[in-house]
Amino acid sequence: MKVLITGGTGLVGGSLSEVLLAQNMEVIIMSRSIKKSETKGLSYAHWDIDKETIETDAVCSADHIIHLAGANIGDKRWTSKQKEIMIDSRVKTANLLFKTLKENNHKVKTFISASGADCYGLETTDKYYQETDSFGNDFLAKVCKKWEAAANQFSDLGIRTVCLRTGVVFASHNSALQKMAFPIQLGFGSAIGSGEQIMSIIHLKDLCNMYIYALNNLELQGSYNAVAVNNTNKEVTKKIASVLRKPLFMPKVPAFMLKLIFGEMATILLKGSAVDNAKIKSTGFKFSYPTLQEILNEVF
Repeated sequence: MKVLITGGTGLVGGSLSEVLLAQNMEVIIMSRSIKKSETKGLSYAHWDIDKETIETDAVCSADHIIHLAGANIGDKRWTSKQKEIMIDSRVKTANLLFKTLKENNHKVKTFISASGADCYGLETTDKYYQETDSFGNDFLAKVCKKWEAAANQFSDLGIRTVCLRTGVVFASHNSALQKMAFPIQLGFGSAIGSGEQIMSIIHLKDLCNMYIYALNNLELQGSYNAVAVNNTNKEVTKKIASVLRKPLFMPKVPAFMLKLIFGEMATILLKGSAVDNAKIKSTGFKFSYPTLQEILNEVF
């Protein structure tokens, strides 16, 4: 089995590539720079989104495509230019893949795209959002709507299409967890804003397993919430401090301070909705880390 991955050098893409290679699958990583691989089963293919160029043979020889490309939503302030980059890095990349497959003979059977669990809108309520619920109206929800629309066009080519609406990914390195844990380890940890905003979380290993599960199970099609647990920011902060055996002395970080520092991007820190995972579990998928305690125990 040959799997082409966009965004293959990121947190999820890098880990997923390792898992696929360990299962003796061939992996092709789309790259903006020309690279050579010394790893058995791993190769790189070049693309340039601005010039709309791509190595056609690499795309068309793949059995499956996993589309993870997309600018990190928390990297920079959300200027008009950055918002455009966030959308284009997801949508234009998918469109280039679609155009390539549409215009050439290919082997691709499955297209699996990342999406965001924040597609329902970042409003903290008692509701648990399901895949049948509508997209929200805030910026991130609009990004997800365009992202999934770009992915769903692959079904027009007879390609099975799956979107995994991913929550906050916790891992042992380079994840949101390390950013939360750092001030706690220094003794300055605290919840932020009201502390009641929901964090929908999944362990990196469970997310990688879900992608592989989607590859191997032909009945999976459409959108699935890729979330293991839903906890308030206050609960997550306290649990991290407990696992690290660190006290929490500081008061909550006020919302106005975060808005001054991050601008509109502070929304992802101050708001959050609960997301239901019943649909993916109904297919037989089982989370290895189904509770916040189990996630943190494995990571730390």
